Amino acid sequence: MFGYAGKLLFIDLTSGKSEIRPLDETTAKDFIGGPSLGAKILYDEMPPHVHAFSEESMVGFVSGPANATGPLLGGRYTVVSKSPVTGGWNDANSGGHYGALMKKSGFDGIFVKGISQKPVYIFVDNGKVELRDASGLWGKTVSETERIIKEELNDQHVGIALIGPAGENLSNMAAVMNDTHRAAGRGGTGAVMGSKKLKALVVRGDLNIEPKDRDSIVTLNKETVKWEKEGPVAPVYKMFTNFGTGGSYESSIYAGDTSVKNWAGSSLDMTEEQIKPLTPQEMDLRYKKKKYACNACSIGCGAIYSVGEGKWPLEETSRPEYETLGMFGSQLLNASAEAVNKCNWLCNEYGFDTISMGGTIAWCMENYSNGVFSAEELDGIDLRWGNSDGIVEITERICRHEGVGKILSKGSLGAARHFGKGFEALVTASGIEIPQHDPRFAPGLARTYKYDPTPGRHVKGGLGIMSGNAPPDVKYNYSGTGERDVAGVISTELTNAAGFCLFGDFGLPPGAVARYLTAVTGFEYSEDEVNKLGLRSFTMRHAFNLREGLRRKDFEISGRIIGDPPMKEGPNAGVTIDTEQLADNFYSALGWNVSDGVPKLETLQNIGRLENVIKDLYPDAN
Repeated sequence: MFGYAGKLLFIDLTSGKSEIRPLDETTAKDFIGGPSLGAKILYDEMPPHVHAFSEESMVGFVSGPANATGPLLGGRYTVVSKSPVTGGWNDANSGGHYGALMKKSGFDGIFVKGISQKPVYIFVDNGKVELRDASGLWGKTVSETERIIKEELNDQHVGIALIGPAGENLSNMAAVMNDTHRAAGRGGTGAVMGSKKLKALVVRGDLNIEPKDRDSIVTLNKETVKWEKEGPVAPVYKMFTNFGTGGSYESSIYAGDTSVKNWAGSSLDMTEEQIKPLTPQEMDLRYKKKKYACNACSIGCGAIYSVGEGKWPLEETSRPEYETLGMFGSQLLNASAEAVNKCNWLCNEYGFDTISMGGTIAWCMENYSNGVFSAEELDGIDLRWGNSDGIVEITERICRHEGVGKILSKGSLGAARHFGKGFEALVTASGIEIPQHDPRFAPGLARTYKYDPTPGRHVKGGLGIMSGNAPPDVKYNYSGTGERDVAGVISTELTNAAGFCLFGDFGLPPGAVARYLTAVTGFEYSEDEVNKLGLRSFTMRHAFNLREGLRRKDFEISGRIIGDPPMKEGPNAGVTIDTEQLADNFYSALGWNVSDGVPKLETLQNIGRLENVIKDLYPDAN
């Protein structure tokens, strides 16, 4: 089989046993990899209704056919599990080099269940599996853990996916980290690893993953480079390659896309002096040491900073991404670049999702400013808007799991439940903090945030961020959106399953993902089959939630983020999103029941390869 290692690894940490199974060609062809294959495996292997931290709960690490086979932008792998935040399906992907290294170690996917009696790390070395004692690593930060493991193995080039203290302490905001500063960040999967006493999954190998048609991949790569540099996306490509994802930070604030004051304010609440110092255009001049890129990346959006000034000097840290800038900058009315870099470094070192961390701090600041919380309840920390000292101090408390930080590590909803107050300041979707793209600016995001199988994500397809660029009379027209919404979902599901970066939305020529898939695997896909691949992936992820008993009524979103009530001033003034009409349109276009979000029997049958889902949802079907 071309483009795959052809094997899946299953490990039970309770018994210490492992099992290698073949990845059959039919499953590879119909589920590809990433979250699609991950959802298929967890649906089949993991019992329903078990707690995310139970022995039966599984966490999986899944590559895609684009990993280690040559396609540009093919550097993403996916971590899958049940979310301790939402109680439903969770997938989060990450870049760097880990996905390719895992595949070269001999496996397309590694799935772990059980709970070890003591901390361990898994070492996969060219197909051989070993459980190693990680007791001495427990409590160590991400970079410390990486250094110690590489020294122990006498190898600086092994792939390491790991958790920091956030995962060990079972924080709802715990990420899975790799390549030091890369994060599969959202949904609390790092806590699932921590509950299993699994510190890291270490991979090494030199398996040659052979594509079917390397010449076609080379040709496609040339087309991709030309598209990026000369096509209509060239200005976007140039911005990201020069300044990373944060290149649009300033313009996004003024447009109304980026949060200000916990989504209750706007650019009118900020001055140019508060915004500009945090832009990469400004920070690069002061801090940038070098660029870096993920595996097989032609864009190279990453950079390493050295912050040698201010209260919080850092010898080396990664340049903050757009989401991190928004969360620790405008979201908190913070104008200190040094504070943002320090908080970014802390989150990376301790293994926290910067989106949920920043959202939780914003929730806390609003409640403090409104007198809901006193300074005494916050360990004496002054959390007034824009106070960079307080922002860094509360971040440190959460990272070190000290004092009120233990409570706030539960995330904003978990902390509100603990305190029994502050609920009106929550800005979440099914309990998870909203990322830095405002659906009042890009209305299509409202449906995605509320009703994607992984709520509160801006990278899950649909009408998406680009819907914000349409004129008001177009983007706030809620009729006839279903087919376009579904088309966007299909495209993104395919991209994620194949192992491509979502920069492929602009960085790859139209139709390139499907062409790359055929070149890598040799599988010939018709246009209808390509559509079914995306629909099957989305449906498989959603089916996990359905089996957990979740229906449309169970998915929630805070009124503030959809304009209920509407803002009185700023770019998004007067806007209220008709989220339910968007969802009605979407479900109708999918061929699902609009009332409860359950796929119709004939829809499942038409997509194909969903026999287990049909058996669970329609047990009387022939």
